[in-house]
Amino acid sequence: MKRVLTIGGSAAQGSAGIQADLKTFEERNVYGMSVITATVANNSRTEKGIFIRSTEEIEAQFYAVQEMVGYDACKTGMLFSKEIIQVTVKMLKEFPPPSLIVDPVMIGKMGSQLLSDAAIITLKKELIPIADLITPNRLEASRLINRKIEATISDLKQAAVELFELGPRAVLVKGGVIDKEAVDVLYDGKGFEVFKTHAIDTIHTSGAGCSYAASITAEVAKGYDLVEGISKSKQFVQKAIEEHLDFDRGVGSVRHSSFRAQNRK
Repeated sequence: MKRVLTIGGSAAQGSAGIQADLKTFEERNVYGMSVITATVANNSRTEKGIFIRSTEEIEAQFYAVQEMVGYDACKTGMLFSKEIIQVTVKMLKEFPPPSLIVDPVMIGKMGSQLLSDAAIITLKKELIPIADLITPNRLEASRLINRKIEATISDLKQAAVELFELGPRAVLVKGGVIDKEAVDVLYDGKGFEVFKTHAIDTIHTSGAGCSYAASITAEVAKGYDLVEGISKSKQFVQKAIEEHLDFDRGVGSVRHSSFRAQNRK
């Protein structure tokens, strides 16, 4: 079984962050592990706080994973601070993963800031250049290239080119809804691939972005190339959104188990 590590925040309500990643890894048939950078006690109604782990705790978790299991691919999510990004980069260089997927989580579902301004600079200079793939949504991509990105395929492509200049081996810009379709654009320095599914009209999408990047990481670990891995993952997340959980309390979660009955190979 392939081994996949996620590095990010623990989301108390269970729909996003480390919890979403580990659920996704199980559904995609890989062995999941985690390095927790922070505990996020926010939900779609209230913000109780974000409690940061020390760099010593983060290093210790890396060593625990590497000494006993190792990994075939790694995903980063919410890193929050400059110091956490720097220790993450340090550990990734000490234990280089065969594939590194960077989901540059910056803003929470309800607008809370999950990456400080100083940390964005460090992200661009130190983490993104060692990534095999980065997966920003349109808003995150805008922050990274310091301009507004229009909801058009042509501007998504241009943004992907600009992001590629930051140094990753490939860029996937999640473009959101364009003409009633959920559109993403992949650029690898050689050409583009556009991924489309029908847009689902629901607010219950908590965890969708985390789960998408986690699924891509799992598929790459299993040996699929980026195009096939992204395609499989987009189908996985599409189904998870279609069969979402709402609990009648604010923004609900994607349902990770919705894809279980289908082929998991």
